[in-house]
Amino acid sequence: MLDFERTILENMMSSKDDLREPEARNVLGSFLFVGDDVHKPVKVLSGGERTRLALATLVVSAANVLLLDEPTNNLDPASREEILGALGEYQGAVIMVSHDEGAVQALKPERVILLPDGDEDIWKEEYFDLVAID
Repeated sequence: MLDFERTILENMMSSKDDLREPEARNVLGSFLFVGDDVHKPVKVLSGGERTRLALATLVVSAANVLLLDEPTNNLDPASREEILGALGEYQGAVIMVSHDEGAVQALKPERVILLPDGDEDIWKEEYFDLVAID
């Protein structure tokens, strides 16, 4: 949960007890927060920037499962690429709802849950046809 009164760096530092500032800045840099930008208060960030920061804090936290609903919506292309890269390197499980074919392709899912029936299956290329259905 982001604290809108704190800065980007303060939010990142509070996401993990033993996180040091150089490591926090390194992770923030990979989410396109560089230099003095890390001192901006969260309340002045755009929705896409807040999304990037929230995902950055989750990546360094002790969370072993991420539940994401359309994580690439409303992001500029550079932010989208950074987020997909970070999610691809994430060591825990990612459960994601998405209609973004490129995001699904980039993350190379192992399993799929088909809704509304809740059927679970190993990912097959034919499921890409279902991703784009609105």
